[in-house]
Amino acid sequence: MIYLDNAATTLHKPPQVIEAVVRAMTTMGNAARGAHGSALEASRAIYDTRRKLAALFGCPRPDHVVFTCNSTEALNTAISGLLAPGDHVVSTDLEHNSVLRPLYRLEAERGVAVSFVPADRRGNVALADFDALIRPETKAIVCTHGSNLTGNLVDIARVGRLARERGVLLVVDASQTAGSVPIHMEEMGIDVLCFTGHKGLMGPQGTGGLCIRPGVDIRPWKVGGSGVQSYSREQPEEYPTRLEAGTLNSHGILGLSAALDFIRDTGVETIGRREGELMERFYRGVVSLKDVTVYGDFTQPRRGAIVALNVGDMGSGEVSDILSEEYGIATRPGAHCAPRMHQALGTVEQGAVRFSFSWYNTEEEVDAAVRAVAEIAASC
Repeated sequence: MIYLDNAATTLHKPPQVIEAVVRAMTTMGNAARGAHGSALEASRAIYDTRRKLAALFGCPRPDHVVFTCNSTEALNTAISGLLAPGDHVVSTDLEHNSVLRPLYRLEAERGVAVSFVPADRRGNVALADFDALIRPETKAIVCTHGSNLTGNLVDIARVGRLARERGVLLVVDASQTAGSVPIHMEEMGIDVLCFTGHKGLMGPQGTGGLCIRPGVDIRPWKVGGSGVQSYSREQPEEYPTRLEAGTLNSHGILGLSAALDFIRDTGVETIGRREGELMERFYRGVVSLKDVTVYGDFTQPRRGAIVALNVGDMGSGEVSDILSEEYGIATRPGAHCAPRMHQALGTVEQGAVRFSFSWYNTEEEVDAAVRAVAEIAASC
């Protein structure tokens, strides 16, 4: 199988990730739940992973790196923990349902007002539109770093400067960029960075988290066992325990730690450049094909390694099935949990077929995918 669904999850991991998970499953106890050797080993390994993530993302304090099971949980934690009745939040048409649904729920249940920066037909948003939507009661901007449908990036550094000037918080969804696009919270003005471990970070599923700027107050989304202050009725106040009720996924976190070592040694820029070259090779091969429509802005100097397309008036699910069944190529069709983006692109009914590339793909795989799309388009 040629796996080109890396925006959903990276199938191929560095070998040391698998080795680390297996080792953890045979040696690690429950972090912060005892003083015996296996519990202490888990606690040390988890803190070491916090330290690596803080270094990768420019988070000032490792103890402000909070683990969750994915970016969906991280975004729910941040959004629900920051916004209160009467608040206003600015978001964008580029967002995944992991941002949209928490916002819609708070709109319905808490009376939080939500405004969306519109995307144009190429899937871009304008900084001036962010500025125009901010009002006195605006608490935060919640914004993706990269679209999971088009691969277009948002200039987060500019949005961060605007957020600081206007006195609002910036919450960034880095699900599609962590590991392949450089991110530095302090330099980019990010207050809360939400990430997942199983995509560009090349770690196991069930890992993710938030990096939180010191001074940002997030109310716990869930409460429960923490291993400390057990007689208190309230969740402990200090980070990271404040947002980490329940047993952590120590086994997955150790696998993520090994993936972070690989990314550090290889280099984020190197990984991003390699993935971008594969994406560009595929784009050049399909963009001029008859009856093929490609979505997104490919003039950006940096973008995610994603190409979304349609073939004639064929349903995206049909095209993806043909790619899988006849060519052995894995892609993602449909709505991609990005309804507002499809509305902006005019693809609500047809959806789109998403090809997404990773460090472990090859030029031969890309060329095979181009030939497959060409043959399907020729048969229309």
